[in-house]
Amino acid sequence: MAYKILTINPGSTSTKIAVFEGEEQVFKKNIKHSAEEVAKYDRIADQKPFRTEVILNELKEAGINIKEMTCLVGRGGLMHPLTSGVYEVNERMIQDLTSGVYGEHASNLGGLIANDIAKEIGVKAYIADPVVVDEMDEVARYSGHPLFPRISIFHALNQKIIARQLAKDLGRKYEDMNIIAIHLGGGISVSAHKHGRVVDTNNALNGDGPFTPERAGALPAGFLVDACFSGKYTKKEIGQMLKGKGGFVAYLGTNDALEVENAVKAGNKEWEKVYKAMAYQVAKEVGGLAASAMSMDVDAIFLTGGMAYDKTFCGMVKEHVQKIAPVYVYPGEDEMKALALNGLMVLNGETDVKVYQ
Repeated sequence: MAYKILTINPGSTSTKIAVFEGEEQVFKKNIKHSAEEVAKYDRIADQKPFRTEVILNELKEAGINIKEMTCLVGRGGLMHPLTSGVYEVNERMIQDLTSGVYGEHASNLGGLIANDIAKEIGVKAYIADPVVVDEMDEVARYSGHPLFPRISIFHALNQKIIARQLAKDLGRKYEDMNIIAIHLGGGISVSAHKHGRVVDTNNALNGDGPFTPERAGALPAGFLVDACFSGKYTKKEIGQMLKGKGGFVAYLGTNDALEVENAVKAGNKEWEKVYKAMAYQVAKEVGGLAASAMSMDVDAIFLTGGMAYDKTFCGMVKEHVQKIAPVYVYPGEDEMKALALNGLMVLNGETDVKVYQ
């Protein structure tokens, strides 16, 4: 009989849940929360009882017996930097996620909710590859000034599971390969996976790497300083230029990558310039990692994330980087399955469970 796994992925105004029997998804629900519902709570952790009750009610209505779950896997939240892997939810993790000491984000609820339900039915709760996964080489942390260290914030969950899938598809082991991963979404992360470790990556949240549909990426520092002290903008407005109102939003007034793709296909030459520039910057990041982190010894490059469905954009990136290594495309970002597969690796004895300390 296949293992049954419940995966939980909280967002700011939604909670995604899915049930897997082995690798097969047998139930999925995207539970929407109104702004009024979440506004009742001062802190993210305060939403835990409300969201837990909603999840249990949805499962009950779907005729799913929660007591049949073998384990639960929640989306990892903001914690101290840690190495990639599967972590059992423990008291230290609960304290950090509850207090929000490393930041307040809806993903903090993933481990907390999973733990509450798991305790109730007598099974284990885990989190896997949160965005704070940090395996960077020391040399990659230098930025040019000690006040501004480079930090690791990237799409760890999706990149790691796709990298393992690529290695499997090629009949190889992830830990034996040098892979450059490109995650294309609202944020873009380009990462060097060297023998199982992400030794360098851009900060995909703000201020590093290529620009994205809504993020500015790396900016000329002098112009940024001038803007900060011009008196024209508040700190909040500058922050929004970096994240939320940068990239496509700043140039084109939209963060909808599909809208941009369609406009380019329809012949909009001005939008095409921005579209090509983003592909250029992605390729530039790949080239830099290939030369520095991997000394041009790259086995494969892959593109993933929502924008990887855009064959034209992927084709432009591929045209720039294909001489470095073969390029593969794995469109989409199935976070729920990635969480389940990490749980399965634990249940099948294919990976050790790590301890959050």
